Amino acid sequence: MTASVFFRTIISGFIATFVMAMVAFLLGGMGFPALDIGYILTESFNHSLPGDPYHIIFGNLAYNIGGILLALVWVAFLQHRIPGKWITQGLIYGLIISVVAGVIISPFVSLAAGENFGIFYTNTWFPGLMILAGLFMHLAYGLTLTLCLRVAGVPELDK
Repeated sequence: MTASVFFRTIISGFIATFVMAMVAFLLGGMGFPALDIGYILTESFNHSLPGDPYHIIFGNLAYNIGGILLALVWVAFLQHRIPGKWITQGLIYGLIISVVAGVIISPFVSLAAGENFGIFYTNTWFPGLMILAGLFMHLAYGLTLTLCLRVAGVPELDK
């Protein structure tokens, strides 16, 4: 991966993460559960530490770093393996991320925060709405990422 591709991927990942956060806030205004991932991460950081030493900035920073890392994983390992044009690839990647978030990430992050959301949010008050909100957020991320990478001219890296 060249330096140019690396930096364009970082910028694309940041933009896609921002769009995903905005979709989450919009969904909260449409009756879906409010999913403030930065806040959830901050609470998981502070759960076992007295005095809540971590500010919301740290949770949002971790959220954005995660989105950038997902963009780098896409470009380095997955982009050339998933068939289709950018829109199909974005939908598939968003679906993959949503499934991984529901099965692995959410249960462990919620346990770290002293909660237990369960696999696919089964221990929440509205698991169906949580699944839909997470799916919409991650589809928005995947579509925005693949569009940004296309506009930025990031080529597929062949292994």
